[in-house]
Amino acid sequence: MTIVTTNGSSSEADALKRQILEEHPRLTPDSRFDFACHQGLSCFNTCCADVNIVLTPYDVLRLRRRLGLGSEQFIVEHTVRPFTKDLKLPVVLLAMRDDERKRCPFVTDAGCSVYDDRPWACRMYPVGVASSQTRTRAGEEFYFVLNEDHCRGHREKQEWTIAAWLENQGVAEYDDFGDRFKEITLHPALLNGPPLEPRKMDLFFMAAYDLDRFRRFVFESRFLQTFELAAEHVAQLRTDDETLLKFGLEWLRFALFAEPAVKVNPAVFEAKKNELRDQHAK
Repeated sequence: MTIVTTNGSSSEADALKRQILEEHPRLTPDSRFDFACHQGLSCFNTCCADVNIVLTPYDVLRLRRRLGLGSEQFIVEHTVRPFTKDLKLPVVLLAMRDDERKRCPFVTDAGCSVYDDRPWACRMYPVGVASSQTRTRAGEEFYFVLNEDHCRGHREKQEWTIAAWLENQGVAEYDDFGDRFKEITLHPALLNGPPLEPRKMDLFFMAAYDLDRFRRFVFESRFLQTFELAAEHVAQLRTDDETLLKFGLEWLRFALFAEPAVKVNPAVFEAKKNELRDQHAK
């Protein structure tokens, strides 16, 4: 599947990133390549097994809605969350079938059963996107084509530009949410600082992936008294998952990095300031 670079939180990710930077030509939106995937290929569906598919927050939203599941049920039934000591943010992987081939649970002999809502990584393949950014230096972002020996699709004479492929695969909507997500995952406080404490890790996971729990947090706590939100926006948060996810990612910039991404109710701010003043006076 498409390789997605990370913020360098593990040695394995760093090694993979170095391999891409060293071995793959850096392509632009106008670069051309040949590729087609269809049932007539002998390798059809083989790429949908024994692979790690990292799910973005928008992937989870689309898949669980396609399946008619709540976010908590989808997370339990269809994801795994690996953990390492240097993990800076939660990582959500699609759970493969527990059989010898470890096939994707949504693949059938005819192809993908959730094709219109397939994850970003599946849409991109065989195109990947990488960045030469490091913890201390900004870098360029570029595309590459992952040409794997087992994939016969590269032998098909159907030419694409990178830009035409991304448009054909419906990547733009996913990238809109992806860009918002990267504002958090590539934040200097995470790249250069320690891993998040457990409480903030849970806030991150809730607002990014577990939207049903985040909605309860917004409407069943003092959240709406703490933050100033327009009535129309509040109504959208109650029913629209895309609006809720966008807001959740904005709120995380406040909750994790103390950025003014959402507006605190002035009365709450003043009360907190007075409380702190009284504590110092004692």
